[in-house]
Amino acid sequence: MSAALIIDAAYFAAAFLFIYGLKRMSSPVTARSGIVVAGWGMVVAVLASFLYTLDVSEAARPHLTTNMVLAAIALVLGLGWAWWSGKKVEMTAMPQMVALYNGMGGGAAGAIAAIELFGHKTHGSIGLTLAVLGGLIGSVSLSGSLIAWAKLDGRINKTLRISGLQAINGLLLLVTVGLGALMVAKHGDVTMAVIAVFFILALVYGVMMTMPIGGADMPVVISLYNAFTGLAVGFEGYVLNNPALMIAGMVVGSAGTLLTLLMAKAMNRSVKNVLFSNFGAAGDDGDAEIEGSMKPVDAGDAAINMRYASKVIIAPGYGLAVAQAQHKLYEFVKLLEEADVEVKFAIHPVAGRMPGHMNVLLAEAGVPYDIIFDMEDINNEFKEADVAIVIGANDTVNPAARTNKSSPIYGMPILNVDQAKQVYVVKRGQGKGYSGVENELFFRDNTNMVYGDAQKVMVAMIQAVKSLEGGGH
Repeated sequence: MSAALIIDAAYFAAAFLFIYGLKRMSSPVTARSGIVVAGWGMVVAVLASFLYTLDVSEAARPHLTTNMVLAAIALVLGLGWAWWSGKKVEMTAMPQMVALYNGMGGGAAGAIAAIELFGHKTHGSIGLTLAVLGGLIGSVSLSGSLIAWAKLDGRINKTLRISGLQAINGLLLLVTVGLGALMVAKHGDVTMAVIAVFFILALVYGVMMTMPIGGADMPVVISLYNAFTGLAVGFEGYVLNNPALMIAGMVVGSAGTLLTLLMAKAMNRSVKNVLFSNFGAAGDDGDAEIEGSMKPVDAGDAAINMRYASKVIIAPGYGLAVAQAQHKLYEFVKLLEEADVEVKFAIHPVAGRMPGHMNVLLAEAGVPYDIIFDMEDINNEFKEADVAIVIGANDTVNPAARTNKSSPIYGMPILNVDQAKQVYVVKRGQGKGYSGVENELFFRDNTNMVYGDAQKVMVAMIQAVKSLEGGGH
């Protein structure tokens, strides 16, 4: 059997594992196994790439040993860093890691394009066009993802706001695309300086495009750059005539695009609005005078009220992840269930800092999947709930999205927690949410604030319920 046939068969197997793994990732029940399956697909694809050494040209043979050693070193460093960082990362930093890894994928696609263009290895208008597009999109994804990582990690706390920024970015993109078109028109016969400037401008554009976007929009931005990376990888797969890269790139690109559109819809905004508006900037724009006052309550009193309720719905948010309170929360939920209280979780599509953040957090604590519901499946049940408890969420439960037309979040679908008979909000302080918008929910007559770190609050709630053991309903 020839090496080419073995390579093609391996790439076909890898592509199947990628697609099957992605399919299993669509359900929380099978997501973990889906990741493992897709991981094995990547192992197969990487090992298959080494089979190219069985059939290389005479000109390349003197460099074969050096290249094999470099490839082995890269694999060891990459696997070691990924294993160490994956084990070390906390749940609150998971969005940053996703952004960082996604940027590495875009950077890899950009690096392939750079090798092809600097080495004048790609011929034909189609191949050259895709190499240029892959280089452009991959470079933008790399630098943009790094900025997203830095913003989420608190390393960049400022949002770039200067007059005429959109015009500047538009000109920057136009010049970059123009250089790419020049390379295609001249069939790659341009100076190295032109190619270098092309990549530099693409990287700068990724920075300039991401810097104005505020923190509240980062989940959508991460998803968008994920789609960019997939697209770039697919293009470079065509350039290299590598089926595994093409299929993986198309799958990631299409999945990322659909997820981006779904998330933008969940925020009642277009992707264009996310990229070219000031929504995520901190500020008081859209805030109106809110009637009422925040009414604090003791954690134990809130817990006892929930213990004697019939139905409780929990709306988790990023604050739950920050406090690492998911395990204590589930311990409290089990106490309520033992007292015949019906408990459900309501998940907003953009809760947390990335898609699925809350689902992963709750799964880590062992919360059963059958009591976790997406917003559209549970929103109508809030009016039937005796108690709704909000833990670390803010913008996703703000009634201003329904009532205040001047609010930046107006029109965004929210969890209807305000419709429950009683609402408890677990919050560290009186600060505003990630978008900087005041939350009307906190001032409602049926809302009480439970101030404190979520984990300490849950410990107090657990102790309060346990103190009632033996008393019955």
